[in-house]
Amino acid sequence: MAQKGFYFDMTTCIGCHACEIACRDRNNLYNVGELFRHVTTTEGGKFPKPYYYNLSIACNHCGNPACVANCPTGAMYKDEETGLVLHDDDMCIGCGTCTESCPYGEPILMDRDGKTVSQKCDGCYTLVAKGENPACVDACLMRCLKFGDYAELASEYEGTADISILPDSSQTTPALIINAVEEAL
Repeated sequence: MAQKGFYFDMTTCIGCHACEIACRDRNNLYNVGELFRHVTTTEGGKFPKPYYYNLSIACNHCGNPACVANCPTGAMYKDEETGLVLHDDDMCIGCGTCTESCPYGEPILMDRDGKTVSQKCDGCYTLVAKGENPACVDACLMRCLKFGDYAELASEYEGTADISILPDSSQTTPALIINAVEEAL
């Protein structure tokens, strides 16, 4: 199975939220709390060495996704061609098991046409199928986000999925590479 994934360069992210806004627009997420991509800022240290860094993260399309393993209906599944974790609204019963299972907290329960269903980043599957980038990648002003074949990204970029504010990557094997600042490690 192929595996698509994300690369994020934390050293150049300015925290502008353009990726988050592009994702919201692409996925018609207009209600409070509806986010598939999150930009957070972490601050620390003390004078004379304070620090801050930004993290842009969405579904990591894990190699061993907890949301897929724990979904009782099979609504969460991995696409064989891309390795992206996708969701079938028609099969979803809105139980929230996927949300509770994901150590990254990525699937969220939402109201869709009067039915509660789980929703999440699908890596802009329809754009990727046409050979395009996810909306968040193209919107990034600083070009900190990249998307593509995970093995190719790993051979091109140094980085880790293990930073201090994220869960241990051995739990789910996220398809994510982060060029982290020292303070995040």
